[in-house]
Amino acid sequence: MTSLKNDVFLRALQRQPTPYTPVWMMRQAGRYLPEYRASRQHAGSFMSLCQSPDFATEVTLQPLDRYPLDAAILFSDILTIPDAMGLGLYFEEGEGPKFERTLREESDIRKLAVPDVGTELKYVTDAVSQIRRALDGRVPLIGFSGSPWTLATYMVEGRGGTDFLTIKQMAYARPELLHHILNITTQTVIAYLNAQIAAGAQAVMIFDSWGGALSHHAYQEFSLQYMKQIVSGLTKENEGRTVPSIVFTKGGGLWLEAQAETGADALGLDWTVSLGEARRRVGSKVALQGNMDPAILLSTPEAVEKEVARILADYGIGNGHVFNLGHGITQFTPPENAEAMIKAVHAISSKYHLQG
Repeated sequence: MTSLKNDVFLRALQRQPTPYTPVWMMRQAGRYLPEYRASRQHAGSFMSLCQSPDFATEVTLQPLDRYPLDAAILFSDILTIPDAMGLGLYFEEGEGPKFERTLREESDIRKLAVPDVGTELKYVTDAVSQIRRALDGRVPLIGFSGSPWTLATYMVEGRGGTDFLTIKQMAYARPELLHHILNITTQTVIAYLNAQIAAGAQAVMIFDSWGGALSHHAYQEFSLQYMKQIVSGLTKENEGRTVPSIVFTKGGGLWLEAQAETGADALGLDWTVSLGEARRRVGSKVALQGNMDPAILLSTPEAVEKEVARILADYGIGNGHVFNLGHGITQFTPPENAEAMIKAVHAISSKYHLQG
């Protein structure tokens, strides 16, 4: 593999000195970009984009060709794992992902098994390898997976955006069934992320999108402990370089200290958390990634630049911060506002990184 020309993102995740704060955006290859919309139309469907290494490579690189970002993230979806488990993922226009089959009956849950990642998810690892070649060392490539709890919510509820009552009923009435789902999914996520690393991913992120829906005790039992198992099982070095890991629980600001004990190199923060307060709470144990409200990108470049300056000042002087949004960029974002954010991060942040 070609050596990295820009490793600021990887160094920031390891809290090493950097000349500025690196920046990337969750969902940076997406519907807000006209070039992405053209690619999706050409592919015919979202799943066709995901399952074609050529299309996945094309759309992964689109934001990098437009903006001076410090990392690329694999174009894929967190629901590739339950699809590989045979639950039948499909997308309805305007309604998001759904599954043909759900895990509600004990007999179906007991039959759940770890899929052959090398076969069922080969299209993902093929995309990782192809993207790495296409990047040619420009910036690092991030691989990712959903957390076991988040994946389980889709597998039990059959869709996203629910009130989680079906899976919570299982958690409280038949916790052994939910733990079976979570154990199988955890084994799969470990194999999946390690396959991405072997294929060329230089950092990995675990998206716990629905962890914030849990109570304090339930979060520890049904989400956090499984993410800790995953981090423990990850390949820690590849190509002679450390492969850092990021854990992100949306709505998880109450549990930062516990997240910092997972062994992950960095914690993702949503916009409800004070970056400065989070830094005080976790100290130097982990790097922090975040955490601008994506909605501000619907405003003006001037407002975006002002908020960038405020967030950088909130973190303060020192290393270990990766600038990002507090969740994925919205499809209605004007591309020029995303550009204003990225340029402002690079222009303003250097004064917070004292060299030598």
